[in-house]
Amino acid sequence: MTSGATTTQTIGFEIARYLPGEDRAPTLRHYDVPYRPEWVVLDALNYLKDEVDGTLSFRWSCRMGVCGSCGAMVNGVPRLMCAAFLRDYLPGPIRVEPLANFPIERDLVIVLDDFMQKLRAVKPWIIPGDRPPPADAEYRQTPAQLADFKQYSMCINCLLCYSACPVYQHEEEFLGPAVLALAQRYDHDSRDRGNSQRHELTWSDEGIWDCTFVGECSAVCPKHVDPAGAIQQAKVESTMDWYRSVLWPFGRR
Repeated sequence: MTSGATTTQTIGFEIARYLPGEDRAPTLRHYDVPYRPEWVVLDALNYLKDEVDGTLSFRWSCRMGVCGSCGAMVNGVPRLMCAAFLRDYLPGPIRVEPLANFPIERDLVIVLDDFMQKLRAVKPWIIPGDRPPPADAEYRQTPAQLADFKQYSMCINCLLCYSACPVYQHEEEFLGPAVLALAQRYDHDSRDRGNSQRHELTWSDEGIWDCTFVGECSAVCPKHVDPAGAIQQAKVESTMDWYRSVLWPFGRR
């Protein structure tokens, strides 16, 4: 090396590319990206899109682990690309593929239709029922009432849990971890009166009883929502409700 010469360290990427109508299946394409220890996988993909190949397609928005849109398989593990630092994958290469268990729209972009339909089906909003609103137009809660559902409200719909779930991979009708955790969030909200409207679906075979409690959904959740825990909690509540209906049918809520 001559005096004053510099070298740029790079890290290899293997990125799934897929163009519908032209490709039969995704294929991995190799790229070399400048290595910077502060960069995350999303930074590398933005570099490639801006400087190397503008046709590369992927979703992202906030780059802060809030929007949940940049989920992908990074070296075979569901991750938010904005939270996967290049330094954790040295010496590379880093393999980036679309989230597993979903149809692929293009490159790293997946089709969300199945999830969105199932999410709407469990009515993930507050259903006030026949109660008139408070006179001061505020629904107040104690800290304990908030704590009862707050953990499940942290879901950002990143779908990493669906990509990790072996049941969702094989059972098309399974509602899935995030949907069931969000249903539990509203079931436990003291302002909500829509439990009975959700339970017909969430407490069915396609709901909580399809879950085999592998726990991978909770392991990959970037917000520690613990959807596996939410589902098991719902199983206990469903069982207790059934026992009450048998032993004290007239006192059932």
